Order: sequence, then structure tokens, then C-alpha cells
Amino acid sequence: MGKDLVRVRVFAGGRVQGVAYRFYAEKCAARLDISGWVRNLMDGQVEVLAEGSADHIEIFLERLKEGPSLARVDSFDVRREPATGEFHTFRVA
Repeated sequence: MGKDLVRVRVFAGGRVQGVAYRFYAEKCAARLDISGWVRNLMDGQVEVLAEGSADHIEIFLERLKEGPSLARVDSFDVRREPATGEFHTFRVA
């Protein structure tokens, strides 16, 4: 686990389900060497748990705020958590 590894839990709301948001997140994570997962929640939000370098996580967060072309992100809650290094890949859960 690198010393600059950071972990974030994100809750994105708006038009984020049924618009390929999870697959967009997965693609962005792969390009930025970020591990973790993304899933739809019953309340219509998407939850993302991600770990990576501080610089890459910041870029990832900016991309998640934008979302894919059909998405509309109305709310974006980022919670920082202690990094664990438990993930080796990023997956759609």
C-alpha cells in the first residue's frame, strides 16, 4: 500500500441509473489505476468506493461529477475514509 493511497466513498444522485454511469466509472477507474467498486442503490443513487493515489482520485472525482453524456449528476457527496489497500481491481457490483 503506497503512502499516498487515499479512499473515498461517493454518493451520486440525479439521473445516474440506466445511463451507463457505473460502466463509465469503471472505465475511468481503469484508466487512472483506481481500485474498488460501483453499485446502484435502491434510492436511485449510485455509490462508489474507490482507492488510488491522491492525484488520481481527484481526477476520478471530477469525472464522476460530470458522468457519461446521458447522466445528470444533481448531488455529489464525497466521504473520505482510511485507505485499506484491500482492492486490486475496480468492478461494477
